[in-house]
Amino acid sequence: MNPAEREELTRLLPSPGNPAPPSDRLLMLEDHLMREITRDAARPAADAGAQPAPARPAPRPRRRLALLAVPLATAAAVVVTVLSVGGGGEDRRPVTDQEAVGLLNRIATVAESKDTSPVRDDQYIYLHTQGTQRIMDEGEDVFRRSDWRPVDGRSDGLARITVLSGPSGKGTTDMALSADPNAGSYREIERLPTDPARLYDRIWAETLGQGPTHEEAALERIGALLPTAVLLPETDAALYRAAAMIPGVTVVDDAEDAAGRRGIGLAFGSGDDRDVWVFDREDLTYLGSEDVAVLDVGAVDELGETPAA
Repeated sequence: MNPAEREELTRLLPSPGNPAPPSDRLLMLEDHLMREITRDAARPAADAGAQPAPARPAPRPRRRLALLAVPLATAAAVVVTVLSVGGGGEDRRPVTDQEAVGLLNRIATVAESKDTSPVRDDQYIYLHTQGTQRIMDEGEDVFRRSDWRPVDGRSDGLARITVLSGPSGKGTTDMALSADPNAGSYREIERLPTDPARLYDRIWAETLGQGPTHEEAALERIGALLPTAVLLPETDAALYRAAAMIPGVTVVDDAEDAAGRRGIGLAFGSGDDRDVWVFDREDLTYLGSEDVAVLDVGAVDELGETPAA
């Protein structure tokens, strides 16, 4: 899409209403939270006599899992392509990547065939992840995080962060998650369109003006929804098929998630903005990304509870 077409599309689109905070604001807030977590985790609450740990330098921003509401809007659909930059600077020539299209469609077919159980409004969505946090000039923390978020988004949740290794020191911290109107609940994700074209239109319009590129912003939005969407097979499949309409996706034959599990990947972006979704090579189960591995997800009755095996 050239600048003139993008400007015309922006003019025709309705206002998105109350959008989520800009991505740089979300990253700043998340990094502040992680600084507090890693600082506090170094001195577990049980050790009341321990000396306070020194404040850590700010970590380098990394992508985080986030569930964001997607305001309704429309835009024109495109096919999956890989952008190849020509010698003209801003002149980018899209080239369709049939391998990425085929893999995304196979993943969608697997996703929609999965069985799920009904989820009640009084339950919590449990998400267990593993990732790393760079501590400037000192090394890297490896942590695991468990989130319990209310299904309807109307009550507080819980985050439990355990530092497994790294300069911050081992420890576990519990933090309350206040109800947040800017964080999409399970019910909001459930109400997303399951028609891939409509879902694409909605995500594409919502991410207009974000970047590094519009394509990367739309794919990041989809990636943020994937961990919870696994509990909603039709929505999950629609997300992958919507991703198959966004330029910039390539296949990574040998990818590795943040927990060290190897599989096949789908990559987009470049440099520090490159992201890779990782899938089990045999059954195409979503494992997470190079930055955050998804270890478990499910619905539970109480805060602190984990899904039945």
